[in-house]
Amino acid sequence: MQETRMPTGITSLDPILDGGVPPGTLTLLIGEIGAGHYEFVYSSTVNSLAGPKQAPAAGTLLPKKILYITFTRLEADIRHEIFQSFQGDAQDGGMEGLTFEDLSDLYFDRSIVPDSWYSRSDTLTRLQKRSEHANIFMRLTEIFAAAEKDCVIILDSITDIATQTNLPNLWPDLTGFLRGLQRLSKTKNLTIYLLLSRGIIADAQEIELADIADAVFLFRWEESTGSRRQRVMYFEKFRGVMPHLEEQDLVKFAVRISTTGGFEVSNIRMVI
Repeated sequence: MQETRMPTGITSLDPILDGGVPPGTLTLLIGEIGAGHYEFVYSSTVNSLAGPKQAPAAGTLLPKKILYITFTRLEADIRHEIFQSFQGDAQDGGMEGLTFEDLSDLYFDRSIVPDSWYSRSDTLTRLQKRSEHANIFMRLTEIFAAAEKDCVIILDSITDIATQTNLPNLWPDLTGFLRGLQRLSKTKNLTIYLLLSRGIIADAQEIELADIADAVFLFRWEESTGSRRQRVMYFEKFRGVMPHLEEQDLVKFAVRISTTGGFEVSNIRMVI
């Protein structure tokens, strides 16, 4: 029996994964600065919205929509960055089907950042939001509860929340929420990407987040011939899929990023 797959939108990667990731996969994208985890998400978004050039293969589940949740970044900034990253055919599909949830009001409201820097709402409206949602996790719970089945959801980024571990109960709240989210992703077939920048939070915390996720994709820089740096991506964990990848020695890949193809992997067998 052929298992259903949700395409990542990375055309050089999906065939390696037999069409994509299993729907309901909570994937942690851990990346060194500039190593490609953001470009992975951008390429996935653009290609998924553009739609397949051919009829989807049997067992392929296309996302109904893509929801991009941001805690500190502006929607306009993200859209501009995506468009600036690609040229030509990659943009033909437009950005229909991509929606944003901006939680910056809740993120910054208890910080020293001036209101005028992050919000266009008046003080009364912000206080009402704070009263209704109490904190980011309550608002996230509402968003995921209302999310349609068979969608892709991107959280940009877990780093933003994880760095605030000095706040009371923040870390247990974050890990508890993600453990619950891992369960919800299965019941609603939500394909979820969590962005995390490497080297910012403690190693033990990073390991705990990796333990919660169904899949962990690592993006890093490595020295190549001629002392040139090369982006690489490898699978550190992939529940239910890893044995098949290891049998074929498909666990580590060279990465190339271009304005035409976006994020691309080389289908080469590089065993760690």
